Amino acid sequence: MIYKPYGYLSQFQSNSTQQKNKRFLGELHNFPKDTMSIGRLDEKSEGLLFLTTDGKLSDYINSQKVEKEYYALVDGDISQEAIKQLSEGVEIGFEGKKYQTKSCKVFKLNTLPNLPQRSKKIRDDRHGPTSWVSITLNEGKFRQVRKMTSAVGFPTLRLVRVRIGNIQLNSMQIGDVIEVKNSFF
Repeated sequence: MIYKPYGYLSQFQSNSTQQKNKRFLGELHNFPKDTMSIGRLDEKSEGLLFLTTDGKLSDYINSQKVEKEYYALVDGDISQEAIKQLSEGVEIGFEGKKYQTKSCKVFKLNTLPNLPQRSKKIRDDRHGPTSWVSITLNEGKFRQVRKMTSAVGFPTLRLVRVRIGNIQLNSMQIGDVIEVKNSFF
């Protein structure tokens, strides 16, 4: 498992010439041949990412059987109404069509999460209030959490995946890699 840093793609090498100035996970560690990420975090997202050479494990973790929890720093003091909308599901765009997200667990964090400082500065409260929310999903569409928070009027400023199933970031630091055995699921 790895704490994927902000600014990296969840892959190991470039698939096109358009990505030649991008950063890839392979720069962070000497991973075994044929290592792949299980699921993805977009370039601007960070946090817990599993890596494997086992396709069956990848399929299981990507299935809707395994929860993924995210902490999202949103622009504004998120309202209870917005939290209710998020938890019941909202309409987002996905692959050029409208998509209704499934119900999920959402709550506002009462204290700041204990996360490492991000490499790129995030705007501060001088530009208006912000708030942190926890969003736990069993699905994972492209940029889903960002699209969900925008749909209720509170765009995401920072997104960190903090848990997959029962495995948490805990005290991992940005870029840390920890080898684990498959028996943890």
